[in-house]
Amino acid sequence: MRILENDHVKEVIRKDDTLESLEIAYKELVQNQGANRPRNHTYFPVDHPDHPGFQFRFKSQEGGNVSSGVWALRITSDVAGVDETPSGVKRRRLLPVAPNDQFVGYITLYSLETVEPLAIIHDSFVQKWRVGATTALGIRELAREDVTTAGLFGSGWQAEAHLEFLLEVRPSIEQVNVFSPTKEHREDFAEEWNEKTDVEIVPVEHQKDAVKGCGIVITATAAMDPVFDGEWIEPGTHVTCITNPDGTATRRELDDTTYDRADVLHVTSREQVHHDSQFDILGPVERGLRDWESIREIGEVLLGDAEGRSSPDDITVYANNTGMGLQFAAVCSRVLERAEEADIGHEVPTDWMLEATTP
Repeated sequence: MRILENDHVKEVIRKDDTLESLEIAYKELVQNQGANRPRNHTYFPVDHPDHPGFQFRFKSQEGGNVSSGVWALRITSDVAGVDETPSGVKRRRLLPVAPNDQFVGYITLYSLETVEPLAIIHDSFVQKWRVGATTALGIRELAREDVTTAGLFGSGWQAEAHLEFLLEVRPSIEQVNVFSPTKEHREDFAEEWNEKTDVEIVPVEHQKDAVKGCGIVITATAAMDPVFDGEWIEPGTHVTCITNPDGTATRRELDDTTYDRADVLHVTSREQVHHDSQFDILGPVERGLRDWESIREIGEVLLGDAEGRSSPDDITVYANNTGMGLQFAAVCSRVLERAEEADIGHEVPTDWMLEATTP
């Protein structure tokens, strides 16, 4: 059994592997060649003794697919809550309260054939890439191919991955306008990524500047409330988000206007919409603007079984509305394969994890 830390993951994870494995997994899920349990958050009902307003939270998600050959269980043991940025914007925040100011999050992989545990893998770098790559698959399928300017909300961990994978599926992008509520953060982000890419990364002063004139608009934030006004969206724009209500927190990045204006609206998981009562996505249905049946999953889009863009003027919205154990099975199986080839990580006896009797 192999244990991989984030530095090991960074050494072997690849963008092409990530995109390919996720595409296969999403297709297999809708073809009954995979399974997934909805993500679950459980909060302890008492505030942390050292951090008023923050509570212990246990999050889990699990799934697997035929091609990966594994079942993945991803867990995080957190202290979570809401704070405000210096500019007064509310955001979700996780506190590093584990020993040495660290966090707890990892994925365990199990063989679908021998049932034995194969690996324990730190989750944060995989988490970053599987979200960015999923958003990118939606962009590849739903955004216009002639887009040269994109807007990006966020300047942190997830925003980095979304920028990288945006350029992977739309290498024709010439400029990305970046908005973050903290001026220093967006300027630092632009400076760093102007050096790392051949694209012009422009920090903008107002949210509108990351929407108007942008054929692709990406929100990759920890925001609690909508980050821009949907009235600003121009015909032909593709919009994507990564934050929706999670059953315990009414977080969202897109407003009702954005969802109502969408000619095409798809999600990562229809099951999660109901599991978490994601009222933002359900809003157009409840307001009589859209049939529930018209909202389809990314796997159906990838297979060509769901409606995509039918006109250059369509406004398309893809809500990357949940994390899935299936995603971790797909990506981590490739990571494990690469790590075994490179012989990196820590090996421990698998027998330590096995027992001779069953309950």
